[in-house]
Amino acid sequence: MTELTDLELPVELIVELTVRVSGAPGGPRVWLVPTPVGNLGDITLRAVEVLRGADAVACEDTRRSGALLSHLGISKPLVRLDAHTMRRAPAALEKYPRLAYVSDAGTPGISDPGAELVAAAIAADIPVEVLPGATAFVPALVLSGLDSGRFTFEGFLPRSGRERKTRLAALAARTETSVLYESPHRLGATLSDLAGACGDPRPASVTRELSKKFEETARGPLSELAARFAAGVRGEIVVVVAGRPAGEADQSAPATDHEALAQGWAAGGKTARDIRDALMSRGLRKNDAYALALRVTEKGEPSTSDPG
Repeated sequence: MTELTDLELPVELIVELTVRVSGAPGGPRVWLVPTPVGNLGDITLRAVEVLRGADAVACEDTRRSGALLSHLGISKPLVRLDAHTMRRAPAALEKYPRLAYVSDAGTPGISDPGAELVAAAIAADIPVEVLPGATAFVPALVLSGLDSGRFTFEGFLPRSGRERKTRLAALAARTETSVLYESPHRLGATLSDLAGACGDPRPASVTRELSKKFEETARGPLSELAARFAAGVRGEIVVVVAGRPAGEADQSAPATDHEALAQGWAAGGKTARDIRDALMSRGLRKNDAYALALRVTEKGEPSTSDPG
């Protein structure tokens, strides 16, 4: 294992890095340490040094994290803190004042446990550091080729029910790109649901096995991706969906009650022409707007000629 002092770096920089990763000043501290999503070479030097310097390493799966530590040549007590055992966090913080936390892959707290440990540390007035490092959704977003200037990270969608439909409708209505995680066996169903909510032609991408031997990114309309992955697929999945195109109606928006609007304007004394113009500005076609304006102002039957 390459040591920090084995690198060809200026002495001053080595000293600075050593001080930073040691967590100085001393005392209790919690580190959230990103771990590789695939390629073990993606672990950072700082992550390795923090894992070495911690009193213990808390993790989701002691076997998986134990294998990573063994690969890095690190031997530390392992404490299981997953979604089902996070209630043990205060006791772990008391027993191990300088605690590093890792999830199975990627950055803890991003669709993985971790937020609860941060909250427990803050409540105990213990400093928290989050190391920058591996995560799956950023590479997948860039690989998609879709707009990355503004995006919403969805995490995992609800599996079923009204909450799932509500989230799908909100995703379909957004004008910015959406990024979500999905399990291999639910990928086909989710892509079909996305196509139903967003429309078959909406551009999207599916990235799987990031940084591994069989990494793949498939791009195309949602309907094509749904057909391609209908039988399921192996690996960790990130789905990226383009935002609603400009000019496409927002299907989640409530329908405008043009009749009620027109009647309200007529009661307020607006002329038929003013009402027509106001209705047109809200999406009603010219002749339909003029017909409704005439009706609510009791001007007679609508004309099929251009109302001017």
